[in-house]
Amino acid sequence: MSKDLRSLNISLMAVFASLYAILVIVLAPISFSAIQIRVADALIPLSILYGYPVILGVTFGNIVANLYGGYGILDVIGGSIANFFASYFAYKLRKHKVIACLAASLTIGLIVGSYLGILLNLPIIFTVTSITLSSLVSISGIGYSLVILIERNHYKLTETTNF
Repeated sequence: MSKDLRSLNISLMAVFASLYAILVIVLAPISFSAIQIRVADALIPLSILYGYPVILGVTFGNIVANLYGGYGILDVIGGSIANFFASYFAYKLRKHKVIACLAASLTIGLIVGSYLGILLNLPIIFTVTSITLSSLVSISGIGYSLVILIERNHYKLTETTNF
C-alpha cells in the first residue's frame, strides 16, 4: 500500500473516531442509559463504504466517549467491542446493505444490552430490547440513509481502504 493511501486511511480513522466521540459527548443526555438513542452509531454503516478506517474509528471513538460518560471499564471495553464487531459485520456484509445494517443493529443490541442490564441491575430482556430498538433507528435508519446518500453522490474515496 502506498504511503499516501496509508496516510489517508489513518486520517479517515481519526476523523471517524473524533466524530463518534464528539457526537456521543455532545448528545450525552440521550447517549447513556437503558433507554438511549446513540446518534453516533449512525456512523457504523459507513464501514460499508470506507472499510477499516470506519471500523477502527468508531471503535476508538467509543473508547473515548465511554471514558467520558459511560458506566466504567465494562462499558469502555464492552462498547468498543460491540462497535468493532458491528462495523466489521457491516463491512463484511456490504453487498447487502440492509442486512449489513440489521446485523450491526443486532450486534450492538445484544452486546450493549446484555452488559447494561447487569450494570444497571435491570432485566436483560428489557435492556437488550431497548438498545436493539434504538440501534435500529440510528444504524438501520439514519446510518443506512447516510450510506445511500453518500453513494448516490459519489463520495466514495476508494474501492477498498485497507490498512
